[in-house]
Amino acid sequence: MRIGNVTIDNYVVAAPMAGVTDLPFRLLLKEQGAGLVCSEMVSAKAIYYNNKNTEALMLMEERERPFSLQLFGSEPQLMADMAKKIEDRPFDILDINMGCPVPKVVNNGEGSALMKRPLLAGQIIEAMAKATVKPVTVKIRKGFDDSCINAVEMAHIAQESGAAAIAVHGRTREQYYHGKADWDIIRQVKEAVSIPVIGNGDINSPESARAIMEQTGCDGIMIGRGLQGNPWLISRILEGRDKPELPEVVAMILRHARMQIEISGEYLGIRQMRKHVAWYTVGYPGSSKLRGMVNLVESYSALEDLLKAYEERALVLTHPSS
Repeated sequence: MRIGNVTIDNYVVAAPMAGVTDLPFRLLLKEQGAGLVCSEMVSAKAIYYNNKNTEALMLMEERERPFSLQLFGSEPQLMADMAKKIEDRPFDILDINMGCPVPKVVNNGEGSALMKRPLLAGQIIEAMAKATVKPVTVKIRKGFDDSCINAVEMAHIAQESGAAAIAVHGRTREQYYHGKADWDIIRQVKEAVSIPVIGNGDINSPESARAIMEQTGCDGIMIGRGLQGNPWLISRILEGRDKPELPEVVAMILRHARMQIEISGEYLGIRQMRKHVAWYTVGYPGSSKLRGMVNLVESYSALEDLLKAYEERALVLTHPSS
């Protein structure tokens, strides 16, 4: 797949997820074979005001490339100016978030609120595409609500405004992440434009990955929540590998924790890992009790002791002696 002048080795894209796709997790996804990884969403206004926390969101390493940096905002000139300001950073693609459903973003006229203002959306895309030599892409939703299903219109506008690719989540903003994703809207978008279309929504297995490609004809797939606690999903899709056994899961959690601590320090890194531990262990014996206990962990050594003890108990429950 090619996005502008950037070649993507395969069709699997890791979705940008706030509070999830930070540097350590992206590196793990890249190791599993992701063709493209994306930053957490970054506020254009925060860049303008030199917000100190924003710098960490834009942190990346060469081994992540190709890498997509996602911005959000609602002012065309500001978005364009910030695109130009950060252009010399080593990202390959600049993505625009027009799909975030979170109230504080939407209420500010940003994210999926732009689904209700397609002309403004087009102005933002055009301004950014003219401001930078890097490919500009857009992530949208099916629409804002059932009375505003306009992904096809938005895709046309994006293409005409200079977007190099478009990702479509098959839910409206009002659905958030509930209900079933509408893959047919992705098919309609694919048939309507000539730029690459990346399908997103309800991809949580190799089977669903194949199904969305077959049903929509999309050029690539974008996986979000399906990767939480499950970076192996990418290699399962691309290479047909089996689900990991619990010892491999525990080893990955501990490695992830070490990477998190290296970036954030032990105090913050361990706390950031708590949600990841919950995701990694869903479905394994005794995982609900573990999720309660991990919220009390405050050091790497305590996390390691807890997980090793959990692994031993879980294996006994799974393979009791005869």
